[in-house]
Amino acid sequence: MHGFIDGAVVAGIDGSGSAVRAAVWAGHEAHRRGRPLRLVQVYTLPRVKAPMAVGTHEQVRAGLAEQAEGRLADARAAVLAEHPGLEITTAAREWSPVTALTQESQHAELLVLGSRGLGGFTGSLVGSTAVAVAAHTHCPIVVVRGRQPHDPPPGTGPVVVGADGSPDSDAALGFACEEARLRGTALTAVHTWSDILADGMLRPHPLQENPDEIAAAERVKLAEQVVGWQRKYPELAIEFEVSRGRPVRTLLERGERAQLIVVGCRGRGGFTGMLLGSTSQALIAHSPCPVAVVRPQRTGSGT
Repeated sequence: MHGFIDGAVVAGIDGSGSAVRAAVWAGHEAHRRGRPLRLVQVYTLPRVKAPMAVGTHEQVRAGLAEQAEGRLADARAAVLAEHPGLEITTAAREWSPVTALTQESQHAELLVLGSRGLGGFTGSLVGSTAVAVAAHTHCPIVVVRGRQPHDPPPGTGPVVVGADGSPDSDAALGFACEEARLRGTALTAVHTWSDILADGMLRPHPLQENPDEIAAAERVKLAEQVVGWQRKYPELAIEFEVSRGRPVRTLLERGERAQLIVVGCRGRGGFTGMLLGSTSQALIAHSPCPVAVVRPQRTGSGT
């Protein structure tokens, strides 16, 4: 019905320059992975207080569909300029952006969005749309960002991954290892620790613990989490970094020299409350390079 292609790299398009840069980034990713690229423009009929005549309503719908096809054609041309032989399909869809893109993720290998949107995504993608899609996607999602709002994403530097020993970060580690391998670059696994726990409570005796001993113990935990991935990717150079502080600040600092940051998704799964972990949300909004948010594989009917 919608021409889904299992295993494609899917990029959301809305006519903004950010979305075109994201499409080109997605084209590079599809080329590296040997996958087709699917460009999707989601549009929604504007809400009006007074009912429109049938003819006017259909004219608006036809105009939006035509505009969407034009934006898709522009994005397709930009990608083909970089990868002339890449297999690309396009789809203009009238629906809720979050719902449509979440459905797209059921068939995709990777979902890619720009960092700033236009009206086609009902406002900035860094707002509710990107966060909601990242919280509910069925595949990894990448929000493409550059050093400055209108900069292209960096193409050099290591892949940086946040690791905290959780299943979420283990899934992120696996994705990051494969990304580093595909790009022929190194991987930096970052782990942070603090005297303050995630719920804001202090450790029982923070001042009685030796920070050097804590750092050494946390480094052992990180090494234990990474060792299995090192065996799977023996050719990959993996650097460990353990530091005292907050994950967001540390990852943003490392992102200044990286080409991709990878984190796990710590959202609750529902559409109410916290849609996505605070670290992921902050990186989506402020990272100086593309950010991948990876959900662990789920089984059964749970989210």
